[in-house]
Amino acid sequence: MNTTSILANQSVSQKNVKLEDIWPELEGGISKILLELNQGFPIKKWMALYTHVYDYCAASQSKAGPKVGVSKQQNQSGANYVGEELYNRLNVFLKKHMKELLEVADKKMDESLLGYYFTEWERYTSSMRYINHILNYLNRYWIKREIDDGKKEVYEVYVLSFVIWRDCLFTALKSRLTSALLDLIEGERNGYQVNTHLIRGVINGYVSLGLNREKPKETILQVYKSSFEELFLAATEQYYTSESVKFISENTVADYMKKVEARLNEEVKRVQQYLHQSTETELISRCEKVLIEKHVEVIWNEFQNLLESDKIADLTRMYALLSRIPRGLEPLRATLEKHVQTVGLQAVQSIGSVGATDPKLYVETLLQVFKKYNDLVTGAFRSDTGFVASLDKACRRFINENAVTIAAKSSSKSPELLARFTDFLLKKSPRNPEESEMDQLLNDVMIVFKYIEDKDVFQDFYSKMLAKRLIHGTSTSEDLEGVMIGKLKSTCGYEYTSKLQRMFTDMSLSRDLLERFHRHLEQDNQQVLLGGIDFSVLVLATGSWPLQPPATNFSIPKELQACEQLFQKFYQIQYSGRKLNWLHHLSKGELKTKYLSSNKSGYSLQCSTYQIGILLQFNTEEELTTDDIQDSTQLIDNVLKSTLTVLVKSKILVSEPELIEPEDIGKGMKFTLNKQFKNKKNKIIINVPVVQQVKEEIDTIHKTVEEDRKLQIQAAIVRIMKMRKQLSHSGLMSEVIVQLQQRFNPKVNIIKKCIDILIERDYLQRVEGQKDMYSYVA
Repeated sequence: MNTTSILANQSVSQKNVKLEDIWPELEGGISKILLELNQGFPIKKWMALYTHVYDYCAASQSKAGPKVGVSKQQNQSGANYVGEELYNRLNVFLKKHMKELLEVADKKMDESLLGYYFTEWERYTSSMRYINHILNYLNRYWIKREIDDGKKEVYEVYVLSFVIWRDCLFTALKSRLTSALLDLIEGERNGYQVNTHLIRGVINGYVSLGLNREKPKETILQVYKSSFEELFLAATEQYYTSESVKFISENTVADYMKKVEARLNEEVKRVQQYLHQSTETELISRCEKVLIEKHVEVIWNEFQNLLESDKIADLTRMYALLSRIPRGLEPLRATLEKHVQTVGLQAVQSIGSVGATDPKLYVETLLQVFKKYNDLVTGAFRSDTGFVASLDKACRRFINENAVTIAAKSSSKSPELLARFTDFLLKKSPRNPEESEMDQLLNDVMIVFKYIEDKDVFQDFYSKMLAKRLIHGTSTSEDLEGVMIGKLKSTCGYEYTSKLQRMFTDMSLSRDLLERFHRHLEQDNQQVLLGGIDFSVLVLATGSWPLQPPATNFSIPKELQACEQLFQKFYQIQYSGRKLNWLHHLSKGELKTKYLSSNKSGYSLQCSTYQIGILLQFNTEEELTTDDIQDSTQLIDNVLKSTLTVLVKSKILVSEPELIEPEDIGKGMKFTLNKQFKNKKNKIIINVPVVQQVKEEIDTIHKTVEEDRKLQIQAAIVRIMKMRKQLSHSGLMSEVIVQLQQRFNPKVNIIKKCIDILIERDYLQRVEGQKDMYSYVA
C-alpha cells in the first residue's frame, strides 16, 4: 500500500468533512485565482485549499457498503472516495464564470473582441492549471474511478475547464471570432500591419479546444478545422480568385508569375507564423488551383516567347510554378522539343555549304545549340526527366537530319563530319587546342556522338582516320587516343572498340619487331645492304585494320627493293607460314633534292611511295613521258594521273603541255624536274591527296558501311528466328530494329531484302497457310 493510501485511510477514521463547510472557502480561492492570479496567490492559502479537497475526497462511505464499480483494492481497504458533489459545484461555478465573460464579450466587435477573448483565454487556462493542482486529489481518485467506470461526461478538472469554455463561451462567439480573424488576415494580405501574436493566440485556442473523448489529455483538430480552417480556405480561394483575374488582365504573364510566387511564399510564412501546420498542404493546394491551374493556358502560351527571348529567370519561375499542378509541364516539354529542333535546324542552315566541308564549324554549331538548351534544362528546369527527354529528341532530329545532311542526301553526313572533327583534335597540327582543353573537347564529341543514329558510320570513318594517324605517326598523343577509345567503349561497349584497341596492340608489336630487325642487321653486318636508307616497317593484322588492298600494281623502285627483301626474309624466319602483303599506297618516305642551284643544302620532300617511284626515275632521266613513267611504275591510269597531278601542282615537276586538270594527262605529255623550284620551307609535304581521292575514299567507306549493315541485319534475323522458331513479319521487323538501333537505324526495305536472301539460302521459310509468318530452318 503506498503512502497516499495510508494517509487516506488514517483520515477516514479522523474526519468526516462536509462540502458545505469547505466550499465557501474553496469557491473564494478559485474565484480569486481566476480573477487575480497575476497579483500572486499565497502558498499557505494554496495548501489550505488543497487540504480541504484532500479531507473531503478522502471521507469514507464504507457504512453505505461498497459502491458498484469500485476497484477490488478499494473494497478491501473499506474506503470509498467521494467527490461527485464537489465536481458538480465546480461545474456550476465555471459555467457561471463563462456567462459573465460572455456578457462582456457580447459588447465587443472585431479586433477588440479578439483581444478580449485572447486575454481571458490566457488568464483562464493559466488559472485552471493552478486550480487543477488544488483539485488534484479529486482527479486522482473520484474522477479517475468515474472515468474508469465509463462515465462519458466526467473529465479531469483541467479538461473539464476546456469543455465548459468550448460549450458555454466559444460556441456562442465562434462565428464572430472567426469573422474577425479572417478580416485581419485579409488586411494583412492587402498590405496592412496586423497583430500576428493575437491571431496566433486565438487560433491556438481553437486547436486546444479540440478534445479527444477517447483520450481526454490529447487534442484533435475538429474544432480548428470546422470553426476556422474550412472558412479560412474558402475565403482564401475567393480572395485570390478575384485578385488573380484582375492582376493578370492588367499585367504581363512574367509579372503575374512573380506575383504568384510571392503570394505562395506569403502563405507558407503565414502558416509558420500563426496557423496550424496541418493547414499548409490544403492551403497551398487551394492557392495553386486558383493562382496557377485556372490561368494555366495563359502561362503556357507565354512559354514560347520566353524561350525566344532567353528569359531564364522567368523560365525558372514558370517551371517552379507549373510543376506544382498536375500535368502542368506536359505542353512545355512539347514546345521545348519543337523550339530546340527549329533553332538547331536554323543554326545549321546559317553556316550554309561551308558546314559540309568544315567539320569544326559544323560540330561547334551543333554543340552551341545543345549547350545553350542543356544549361536551360539542367538549370531552370532542374534536370526534369521530361525536359531532358524533349531535349534529347530535338537534338537527335536536327543532328541527324538538317541542311547539311539533306544536301548530302544522306543522314550519314553527321557521323562522318563528327569523325573528321575528332581527327582534327587528335592529329598533330599547329592549330591543336591546349592539352588542358582536350578532355572537355572529347567530352563534347561524345555529346554529339550520343545523338548520332548511324554510329556504325562514325566507327568506320573513325577507325580509318585512327589507322592513318597511327601509320603515319601523326597522333597528338597516344594517351589521348586511349582516352577517346575509353569514352567510346563506355558508351557503346567492348565490341564497338575491340578492333581499335587491337590496332594499338599491333603498333606496339610492330615497334618491337622493327627493333629486332635492326639488331639482326647489326649482328650480321647487313646495314650496308639498305643502301643508306633509313627504313622502317609496320606489320599490321589484316582483321584489325580497316585498310583496303592497293587498287593498282606497283613496281617498287630498285633503291627500295633491297630493304623489302631483307625484311621479308627476316619476317619469314621469325614467323614461318605467315604472308606479308605490302601496302605501298599507304606508305611514305622522304627524298632530298640535290639538283637545285637556288638551294644547295636541298629540300626535304615528304612523299607517298608512288610519288617516290616517279621522282627517283629523274635521277637517271632528264625527261620522261607518261608512257615511260607508267612502264617503270606499273601504276594504272587513274592512280598515275592523280599522282602526277599532285607533283605538278606542287611545282616539283613541270609538264608539257601545261597541266590544268588530271584528265589533261595524255600519253604524249612530257615531264621534267622544275629546276627553278623555290619554297619558303625546307621540309615540304607533297603527299596530300587530291579532292577526287578524298571523295573516292568517302564513297568507299559508305559502300563498306552499307555492306556491313546487310550482314548485321542478316545476323540479327538469324539470331531472332533461332530463338523464336516462328515469328510474324511485323514481329520480326520490330525485333530487328530494336536489336540494331543502338548502332544504326535499319531501313525497312533493306530488312525485307535480307529476309528474302535468307529464305533463298534456306535459313528461313514461309509457313504454309499462314500469311506473313516465317519459321527457322534448323
